[in-house]
Amino acid sequence: MSDLVSDLRASVTGDVEAGPTARAVFSMDASNYRHVPRAVVFPRGADDLTAVLRVCRDHGVPITARGAGTSIAGQAVGEGVVLDHTRYMNRILDIDPESRTARVQPGVVLDHLRAEAGRHGLTFGPDPSTHSRCTLGGMIGNDSCGSHSVAWGRTTHNVVALDILTADGTAMTVGPGDAPDNAYTRALRRLVDENLATIRQGFPALPRRVSGYALDRLLPENGFDVARALVGSEGTCALLTEATVRLVPSPAVRVLVVAGYADDVAAADAVPHVLPLDPLTIEGMGSDMIDALLVRGRRPAALDRLPDGGGWLFIEIGGDDAADAHARAQHVAEVLAERTDAATSIAGDPSDQKQLWSIREAASGIATRIPTPEGSTEAWPGWEDAAVPPERLGAYLREFRALLARHELRGIPYGHFGEGCVHVRIDFELETTQGRARFRSFMEDAGDLVVAHGGSLSGEHGDGQARAELLPRMYSPEVLRLFEAFKAVWDPDDLLNPGVLVRPRAMDADLRFDGPVRELPLTLRYPHDGGSLAVAARRCVGVGKCIDTSTGVMCPSYMATGKEEHSTRGRARLLSEMMRGETVPDGWRSTEVRDALDLCLACKGCLSDCPVNVDMASYKAEFLHQHYRGRPRPAPHYSLGFLPLWSRIAARMPRLANAVLGSRRLSGILARAGGIAPQRSLPRFARRTLRKRLRTHAEGIPRTFTRPRVVLWPDTFTDHFSPEVGLAAARVLDHAGFDVVLPRSSVCCGLTWISTGQLGIARRVLRRTLSVLAPEIATGTPIVALEPSCLAVLRHDIHDLLPPDEIGEITALTLAEFLERYAPDVEFGDLSAEAPTQAITQQHCHQHAVVGNAADERILARAGIANRTLDSGCCGLAGNFGMEAGHYEVSVAAAERVLVPEVTGADPDTLVLADGFSCRTQIEDLTSRRALHLAEVLDRALGRSSR
Repeated sequence: MSDLVSDLRASVTGDVEAGPTARAVFSMDASNYRHVPRAVVFPRGADDLTAVLRVCRDHGVPITARGAGTSIAGQAVGEGVVLDHTRYMNRILDIDPESRTARVQPGVVLDHLRAEAGRHGLTFGPDPSTHSRCTLGGMIGNDSCGSHSVAWGRTTHNVVALDILTADGTAMTVGPGDAPDNAYTRALRRLVDENLATIRQGFPALPRRVSGYALDRLLPENGFDVARALVGSEGTCALLTEATVRLVPSPAVRVLVVAGYADDVAAADAVPHVLPLDPLTIEGMGSDMIDALLVRGRRPAALDRLPDGGGWLFIEIGGDDAADAHARAQHVAEVLAERTDAATSIAGDPSDQKQLWSIREAASGIATRIPTPEGSTEAWPGWEDAAVPPERLGAYLREFRALLARHELRGIPYGHFGEGCVHVRIDFELETTQGRARFRSFMEDAGDLVVAHGGSLSGEHGDGQARAELLPRMYSPEVLRLFEAFKAVWDPDDLLNPGVLVRPRAMDADLRFDGPVRELPLTLRYPHDGGSLAVAARRCVGVGKCIDTSTGVMCPSYMATGKEEHSTRGRARLLSEMMRGETVPDGWRSTEVRDALDLCLACKGCLSDCPVNVDMASYKAEFLHQHYRGRPRPAPHYSLGFLPLWSRIAARMPRLANAVLGSRRLSGILARAGGIAPQRSLPRFARRTLRKRLRTHAEGIPRTFTRPRVVLWPDTFTDHFSPEVGLAAARVLDHAGFDVVLPRSSVCCGLTWISTGQLGIARRVLRRTLSVLAPEIATGTPIVALEPSCLAVLRHDIHDLLPPDEIGEITALTLAEFLERYAPDVEFGDLSAEAPTQAITQQHCHQHAVVGNAADERILARAGIANRTLDSGCCGLAGNFGMEAGHYEVSVAAAERVLVPEVTGADPDTLVLADGFSCRTQIEDLTSRRALHLAEVLDRALGRSSR
């Protein structure tokens, strides 16, 4: 292996990674399979690919080309060299609006191409739900489709030409008809000429046939299209260097019609009535998808827009303008109401459509947990995307549900009903011998069922290891022999992705569940994962939402570095491998896991943005706790982790503390000793804490002892650094008619100890806090927490640290939530009477993950403020993260992606809101603008209304 890696590094200009981190991170895709590679290569261009082919031929090592790693059939993992094109070979080389084509490298992300094409009113038609991160190379390899294939076909229908390298390093450009005259094309012509009848009769005619090789594309009547014959070959025949793809005009206006039916089977039966109406897409799902969504504790507002029913069709209609699109959508709704008794609704507003589509696009993650009376159970791909002729879809679904019941399995079907393609994840028990036997038996029966309906084993994602073994159920022995011959023309030595399509590996071999899981000591409870970190890390099924760099909070470090190990998925893979003890053998002492988690901001974005709710912040806390157990810790764990303690000491002599912090020499010494980034300024302590100021009643905030009580949580940041925020909140709560009280003695949520992995201290701190709050909890007194990260502990993290019987029923709320629930009619004045009335909000990442800010939006509107919450993700400071030495560059990169440009570009009269102390600090450090807490804005409104 060392010779292989040395030769690769000597031969390619790109990166070659062969350490435990790369091998662990690239050992899985989004399938059930695991293959640990020998090395991962990030090529810079065709010359590097040629070099990799030569070195791997010399060493007899296979090659697997990978896109975004979201393949669910196991064709993006291999035990040889894995090629990742996303780091360097990710350029859009040319867009020609006249010919409506684009030339791209294989690592181009689909949404990047769509954005550039959109400048010319064009788009790339196929759009899988992973469009924000899937690559054109991966789409070509798997013949991906997406929801709009009803209108624009599969990837194969949108490929013009491919620049490829064969296994022996031969470079050529292939397309329809005019393929080069060489040994490869001559061999292909002989293959076709000698087997015309077999090829013409051996392939089912349906829109979503993706299984096997597309040999029918080589028929004379199909133009001998070598490029389209290679689309969907899953990296088994050639390596892609460039592709020329077709672009299509993007409709000027789109309108969404949602039709409700009794169940998903009835919805499927209605599809033939929709197809003649020229829809752009027809997607379908049943009420069990909604149940799975709700069991996660999510209830998006879009659910209220669904018409009555237990199954739905999502039908998108395009038009030249709004009137045209709405008229056509209305016609579709009328036809369905008349012919299928559908209840329909029409969404014309783009934001409404986006919310409705978000339910469908999250399905690939939502369906991985199936609701049960006890909570939920894991579900897995395998029989993921079979397709039948659309007119057979209802009948197929009925029999498919009966097949699930017969095998005592459960799944949630959904998918591209307009082309008869059904996605489903099933609760296979893949960890036991009996469960695997049931898995195999079901897969064989399901293969027979779909073939009986004239369908295809795969309708979108390819066969891979998951279904290639079933190809004899779909194709004749003669066709299968032609598949082997086709593969042999391109790759006679089986160098490229062996074990896929031809001579396939067994569908129940190489499962990611194989091998022992080590019993490592744990501190957190993992209440939603049966008390197991291994099960918690296994939540990550690889759909890759964390490598979407366009939106959301997750994952800020990946957005900054672009390295897989800095994504939620990469870290979950490393934790899984650590629990196995093979590629990462050192358990809690692993430096690979430590280094990958070092750049985790613990923002909790994955808790909400990840479709399967991976909670990497908690896993990081567990790892740090165990990694440093009984050993000296990094300096920031003492300086920043013990911040509540240092703050209380400083509160006794704030002038002295601030004098030290204000001294360049002394503060520099303190920063170096405490492991603080030298670029950071240290915050100053308030001269009087919030507790002192409120207890003296000098601030004019009375306690009548006759009004309802509310506890104002004096978190460390508000108490010691921003008491003005707490005072503003107290005035607002007083105006709302409440007596504001503080806990009878000091309290702390333990956040800084949690984030630095000092969980024993955090648990003791929380227990003491609960004892202080016991009288208030017993009487149901609500608690208003002003610092979102502290509120997140009281709402979420506390359940990982303490059992339910120790916690009780805590009513902990944001200020906005409290006002909506307990003072819905209170008036705050109207800032719109005086400028400024515009605001932008940096939502704290913990609030985004655990609470959301819908209540804040409504309260701001009541105060006359036109607010826009930024899609900026984490501010980058993230508590202790951005303060620590070695993190400054990533911290600033996270902020400069959206937040800093938005704040610096805002009008000076525009309010900048940020409830998190870290967010306000980052904004002030990087923009010199002072951000306000919601409490301060409402307090301003009160002040104006009283004048």
